Amino acid sequence: MSPKHVIFKKLSRDKSVGVYMAKRDFVDHCDSIDPVDGVVLIDPVQVKGKKVFVMLSCTFRYGRDDMDVMGVAFRRDIFLTTRQVYPELQDKERSIHTKMQEKLLRKLGDNAIPFFFEFPDNLPCSVCLQPAPSDVGKRCAVEFEVKAFCAENQDEKIEKRSSVRLAIRKIQYAPEDSKTIPSSEITCEFLMSDKPLHMQVSLEKETHYHGEPIKVSVYINNSSSRSLKDITVAVEQVTNVVLYSNDKYVRAVALEETSDTVPPGTTLKNVYTLIPLLAANKERRGIALDGKLKHEDTCLASSSIVKEEVLKEVQGMLVSYKVVVRLNASGMVGSSEVAVEVPFRLMHPKPEPAKEGESDDMVFEEFKRVYLKGVIPDDDESPTEA
Repeated sequence: MSPKHVIFKKLSRDKSVGVYMAKRDFVDHCDSIDPVDGVVLIDPVQVKGKKVFVMLSCTFRYGRDDMDVMGVAFRRDIFLTTRQVYPELQDKERSIHTKMQEKLLRKLGDNAIPFFFEFPDNLPCSVCLQPAPSDVGKRCAVEFEVKAFCAENQDEKIEKRSSVRLAIRKIQYAPEDSKTIPSSEITCEFLMSDKPLHMQVSLEKETHYHGEPIKVSVYINNSSSRSLKDITVAVEQVTNVVLYSNDKYVRAVALEETSDTVPPGTTLKNVYTLIPLLAANKERRGIALDGKLKHEDTCLASSSIVKEEVLKEVQGMLVSYKVVVRLNASGMVGSSEVAVEVPFRLMHPKPEPAKEGESDDMVFEEFKRVYLKGVIPDDDESPTEA
């Protein structure tokens, strides 16, 4: 039996327009980006002679909506494009429909109209900062949204009851991993010590997947007269807000505090295993997430991969990861901290290509009810709703 296709749909409150899409995650493959495509279903009686438009937007939001720009809040449209789909205009650039669009057009009838957008190659991926439980208002985030609406023209104020807005995500999968073994080392000389301390830290590979154990190999040769103790191994997430502010969030998303010691004149060779997971950081403010569609689970943000020709400031927020090994070197003249950092990437693995069946059978799901236990009122118009 051929598999059924899950199609997500959402209708405006007055039922004048509805949007149908086969997916909500769109992948940036670095050399190409999945186009955003779907179908708009209109009710000519409810449209009442108005035009129907579809909009694709990428917005950077930093701070709550109730704070002014001179305080903390800031909102900027990084990308915005609108197309009229009804009455239909001749689109010479895009006359070929995807297979899913063709099936939807057959299924929905004459009042269904396809739409198609291509992302420019300089847009960031979806990312948001996790608020604290006490925080209110919109989250700090780079968000993508598809909106369909009825209006006399695209510049007039949009009526909520005649519009529908859907949150989508732009994501990246891990590229082919290089053969380079990430490592870093440090040699420290201390006062009143003839010989140095040498520490080397290495990882198995440069790219790790979400949920995958990270094995950290630590080698310490303590030729100094200092006693080494309080060794900690951490995975740190670093989020740089590069648009509007220069805020920087550094959070340890996985941590192991050991009782290992390295007396003078001895060595230590050990492998520590850490697994950075959102589940262990649910209540912590400032943790970067891989974007979030309302009522869906997400994970820690993936590492940002920015093309060389793209301005970093346009990316809104950049996320990176590093393993940090710290230890305390104590002696007769006090103590000091020694640290070694090893950068790496944390991303999703590239999935196997889906095998599309020949069946036209489709399962239609309401956007607002997917992954949700219960019912949301029809007037819920949150821009982050999906």
